[in-house]
Amino acid sequence: MVKIRLKKFGTQKRPYYRVIVIDERKPRDGTAIEEVGTYQPIEPADKQINLNMDRVKYWMSVGAQPTDVVGKLINKQTKAQSK
Repeated sequence: MVKIRLKKFGTQKRPYYRVIVIDERKPRDGTAIEEVGTYQPIEPADKQINLNMDRVKYWMSVGAQPTDVVGKLINKQTKAQSK
């Protein structure tokens, strides 16, 4: 099964993440099928989430399941775009 999940980068006190599409059997930092965005939790709120929503919607339409955290990020992004 294909998942949309986070891939961790950065250091211990300054993490940042890439939102990736990957086979669920691969390790967290394994080779991704596609990178669809970034998440930087230490940035100001308006610059934290950067997702390519066209690609996210495409992958979800072909059966990719977002993890809980990525699902919340997608909801935040869609609410921010609708304002």
